[in-house]
Amino acid sequence: MPTKNLLCLTLGAAGASRTATQLDALLPGWELCKAASLRDASRVLRSRALSVGLLLLECEEAAGAAAALAGLDAFLRQHHQLHWIAVCHRALLQSEAWRVLVREHCSDFHTWPLDGGRLLHTVGHALGLAALRAAPVPAPAPALPQQSPLIGQTPALRRLHGQIARVAPADAAVLIWGESGTGKELVAQAIHARSGAAGGPFVAVNCAAIAPSLAQSELFGYVRGAFTGAAQDRRGLLESADGGTIFLDEIGDLPLELQANLLRFLQEKCVLRVGGTRSVPVNARVIAASHVDLEAAVARGAFRQDLYYRLNVLSLQVPALRERKDDLPLLADHFFVQFAAERAPRIRGYSGAALAAMRRYHWPGNVRELINRVRRALIMAEGRLIQPADLGLDGEAAPDGCEPLGGVRVRAERQAIEVGLGLGKSMTQVAEDLGVSRMTLYRLMAKHGISHPARARGAGS
Repeated sequence: MPTKNLLCLTLGAAGASRTATQLDALLPGWELCKAASLRDASRVLRSRALSVGLLLLECEEAAGAAAALAGLDAFLRQHHQLHWIAVCHRALLQSEAWRVLVREHCSDFHTWPLDGGRLLHTVGHALGLAALRAAPVPAPAPALPQQSPLIGQTPALRRLHGQIARVAPADAAVLIWGESGTGKELVAQAIHARSGAAGGPFVAVNCAAIAPSLAQSELFGYVRGAFTGAAQDRRGLLESADGGTIFLDEIGDLPLELQANLLRFLQEKCVLRVGGTRSVPVNARVIAASHVDLEAAVARGAFRQDLYYRLNVLSLQVPALRERKDDLPLLADHFFVQFAAERAPRIRGYSGAALAAMRRYHWPGNVRELINRVRRALIMAEGRLIQPADLGLDGEAAPDGCEPLGGVRVRAERQAIEVGLGLGKSMTQVAEDLGVSRMTLYRLMAKHGISHPARARGAGS
């Protein structure tokens, strides 16, 4: 059972301190952490682990308190994990705006004059609910880097952290493998943060998103007069990473003619700007990433063999989300907090059924798909807890392997769309092949959390 402490946040009246003092007598056995402003309350919550909050709204006239609505709403959204109990005057509840705020953020409310017995029961009930929500304390495990952007505790992720720690101090090139959406750029950022170049820039380049006609000037820069519109010298992305790290995402999509120039950069650590005659030295570590098999690309002549061997000095494999499903609760909670500003105020977290559905699901889009589904649920959920249907996972197979027809239909839709997009066809062609309109195709892609291939590459790995 959590400790019997609660935050007492009083807003809107000169007599606030007297009101808070009265609560000491009404709540024997409770320690009140008192705050007279949102700033004070934030400071208390940073220093104390609390699960119940009393919100004392002391302004008797709604008009006088209306100015505090926006800030208070943002504060309560940020600290949604607390069980809030409102204490206010009946006059305040004549305002629709304040009624909405109390209804959506508070699990209960009381009006003056207070009934001490009922208030004591309410805070005790809230404390009990907090105890039920608290997760069991996991077995101790070796600490991961505190500032790592990679969320999780599974053996697969710990193994990846160990590999990052070993390759980070070296200056050699790194090649990161992994399916689309697994977080390859986050791995590159973690390597950069633990390397000797951590104080320098981290420049991420999506090779698939650069137009072939502009790739040379974007990567290597140009000099004044090199072509129409080149009014002044401009550094390229490689040169911008001098003293830091250049991350070349989806390196397999780099045009062949540029691969030779990149190989020269790796060998000589210098760049030649378009139209220039003088090489510019650049000291930048190269980290590349790909979701396609570069060895197969070499075999079919789509990727230079010498560049592949130059890049593949140190190799890391990023596990797919289905290979570390025990991390799903941590990841889901992380994205719940990250996108809290988008959620409906009434939503408090995930239901047990939602977490179970996440574990059953295959996650072909990996962490990126999880982000999309969580953001959708935060907006679309109608209850206090996110359900499988809010995540679009209500048609997934049951744990005993008995799959309803709805699940078969959902998976068939998703598979058909993914196959069509994987063939490199246009959206219009894919829609025609599936026998639906282009708008219906976009709606189905949103339903299943499928990103347009070009947009997915542009969003990073």
